[in-house]
Amino acid sequence: MKLAVSNRRAFDIVSLVAGLGLLFSPWYLGYAGQTAAAWTAWITGVAIVVTAAAVLVASHRVEEWINLVLGVAAAIAPWALGFAVLASATWAHVIAGLVVAAVAAGGLWFTHHRPLSTA
Repeated sequence: MKLAVSNRRAFDIVSLVAGLGLLFSPWYLGYAGQTAAAWTAWITGVAIVVTAAAVLVASHRVEEWINLVLGVAAAIAPWALGFAVLASATWAHVIAGLVVAAVAAGGLWFTHHRPLSTA
């Protein structure tokens, strides 16, 4: 069963919004002065937004895989890059990362999953 185009677009829009949320989180959550946390949010947020926008224009499996990897990377970044002590930055990265990863995984599953039998 293939996921309807309108449902795929909804998934992509959720990723786009989560990426924008991560991108702007250093300013609205007040951790723009924390170099590692802020730059991780800015770089990962832009990458997610660009990838989600690319999927909206021309949906390909590779963009979904990229967003899956970016989402997981964003979710583990606070511990991997050592800014987990900043609660607002940690929660912004974990929430946005898990949303993007889940939406990408769902998009891959529902778009490309075929039942073993049609009987």
